[in-house]
Amino acid sequence: MPSRYGFTNYSPHWPQEFDRVAAQLRTLLGDKLIAVHHIGSTSVPGLAAKPIIDVLPIVKQIERMDLLTPQFQTAGFQIWGEYGLPGRRFFTKDNNGERTHNVHVYGQGNDHIERHLAFCAYLRRHDAVCREYETLKRKVYAQHPADITAYNDGKNNWIKSIEPLAVAWYRQQNSTPI
Repeated sequence: MPSRYGFTNYSPHWPQEFDRVAAQLRTLLGDKLIAVHHIGSTSVPGLAAKPIIDVLPIVKQIERMDLLTPQFQTAGFQIWGEYGLPGRRFFTKDNNGERTHNVHVYGQGNDHIERHLAFCAYLRRHDAVCREYETLKRKVYAQHPADITAYNDGKNNWIKSIEPLAVAWYRQQNSTPI
């Protein structure tokens, strides 16, 4: 039974779609925005994924995001609040009932920012780890094609085992000598 979330080989259109939604977010957030990043599997060239673009905007003050709810709703986003992660504001966008975007907004300095950026960067630079992840994703998706929660749960332990390595590597890559 096919999932409404699907699973597909990497698409070169994903970075273009990120650029499109990033421009929309820059307009919505204006001077509250510090940066916007493409995260998740669609940000890793060559990695098969659910075709949902994950976006991580970093804002100056997360509390101010709540004031922008009407603008996000008008722009077609669903509002989920923190959605289980304190300090985050989560928005989604669908097209004809199909999820197309997940937007994870964090305030400057939130620890989750580094975790997200590190994991994707690590996969981009470590092909063997990336292929291992893709194999796992394909296996878990084959077992749970219509259950997004089970699909995510099936990847969770592997992701949690890689995250500390990714964060340590990321910090080393981004450190500047004194």
